[in-house]
Amino acid sequence: MESDQLDHFKGRLLEEKERIEQELAELGSKDPDKTDATFPESGSNSDEDNAAEITEYADIVSIEARMQSELKDVENALKLFQEGKYGICKYCHKEIDEKRLEARPASSSCIACKKVLTQEL
Repeated sequence: MESDQLDHFKGRLLEEKERIEQELAELGSKDPDKTDATFPESGSNSDEDNAAEITEYADIVSIEARMQSELKDVENALKLFQEGKYGICKYCHKEIDEKRLEARPASSSCIACKKVLTQEL
């Protein structure tokens, strides 16, 4: 991969990292290995209010976990830059197609290997 392409993808990853960290901070998350979501309290003890609070909390925890996973993927991709291995599939060791990296710069596998992993043959 050419230097200007690498610079482009590194810039996109750094922007993505900043965006995810900002969104996690807005949710109150500090530790990527645990949820910091607070349980919403409406002050009411009705069954409907309790059910709504549980649903809202579950949604927040799910969103936070997905974002933390995305952040780890981005951080791993940035680490691959430092090692000179960015854009190389971790399974077959071939270059990842530029279109795949454009769609998801944190990708660590090529389309063919990803299909095998997800059994999309």
